[in-house]
Amino acid sequence: MSESASEQFITFEEFSKVHLKIGKVIHAESMQGMKKVFKATIDLGSEQRELAVGGALHYKPEEFVGRMVVVCTNLEPKKIGSIISRGMLLAADGPEGKPVFLTITEDAPLGATIH
Repeated sequence: MSESASEQFITFEEFSKVHLKIGKVIHAESMQGMKKVFKATIDLGSEQRELAVGGALHYKPEEFVGRMVVVCTNLEPKKIGSIISRGMLLAADGPEGKPVFLTITEDAPLGATIH
């Protein structure tokens, strides 16, 4: 496999600054005036966080309740709509722009660090 000329590598040290943890969506709902995102409450074991989740054009919020997800927990908080989003769910680019959210299929403790 050839490396893309536009590929920008990061060091292991740079990657280690990204905190990825396992969380569980315990609540999700639409956000007034927002068509592309919805609000989700994520249980990370030691704490719960509110996040704005992209994908509302392709998913109903209630489809996420109970999902075990991968959360980036150390992004700078950002005001999105009426909430301060305190993290980001990881997703791959799917067909026609539909995000494919990364999920955990085996038992793992909430808040477990992903390496």
